Amino acid sequence: MDLKTRIKSLIVEELRLEDLRPEEIPDDIPLFGDGLGLDSLDAVELVVLVQKHFGVKIKDMDEGRLAFQSINALEAFISERLKE
Repeated sequence: MDLKTRIKSLIVEELRLEDLRPEEIPDDIPLFGDGLGLDSLDAVELVVLVQKHFGVKIKDMDEGRLAFQSINALEAFISERLKE
């Protein structure tokens, strides 16, 4: 399973997005607001998920804002940290 697919699957399963399948999530859709519709509680859960499943820490809100812009952004963020 590639990283984007894994991220999408984790988001759907762990955030309990029951009306959505991973393959239905566009790579460039905003994760929050009018995009996927996640909220601030979901953001906290995402921080924990990223650390738990990928061993990557999100240090602060600014870093989180960049990482959580879209699936593409989150995949790039995780990939970059895994190379370090």
